[in-house]
Amino acid sequence: MIEPVQRYREKIRQLAEPVLEAEGMELIDVECIKMKSRWLVRIFLDKEGGVTLDDCTEISNQLGDLLDVHDLPPDPYTLEVSSPGLNRPLVRDRDFVKYTGCRVDIRLSEKIDGIGHFKGKLTGFFEEEGQRILTVDVSGRTHRIPKDLIVKARLEYEF
Repeated sequence: MIEPVQRYREKIRQLAEPVLEAEGMELIDVECIKMKSRWLVRIFLDKEGGVTLDDCTEISNQLGDLLDVHDLPPDPYTLEVSSPGLNRPLVRDRDFVKYTGCRVDIRLSEKIDGIGHFKGKLTGFFEEEGQRILTVDVSGRTHRIPKDLIVKARLEYEF
């Protein structure tokens, strides 16, 4: 059974994606966090040439109305709309393909080789025996990580 947070996140993603595409933008990620007295809904978007404050305001207005009509989430919420920033989340398969060769920070739901948190260079993303796998080089050692074990993955900005 899918927990409510994940269910709301997916429904919001389904509502937001066509709105963003119509505006020439791309939905990067949706976060739903249940706070003490309200929900926090974060929408990360991007577009060619970058996202402006006006873009965020416009999308916030459109999505706020849409979420209200669909009663998502079902309690009071705060909506945040922003660009993904320097440490952008990696969520979709195409994100992992696009950012192969970049430094990443990955947290897992269970440990691999005794490690649950990897920081290194994303060296590959492929499908093997029906499972999506990414490879990360950490200090010269390559780790194979099943995508379904990833709790959070982000680019790690290099200064």
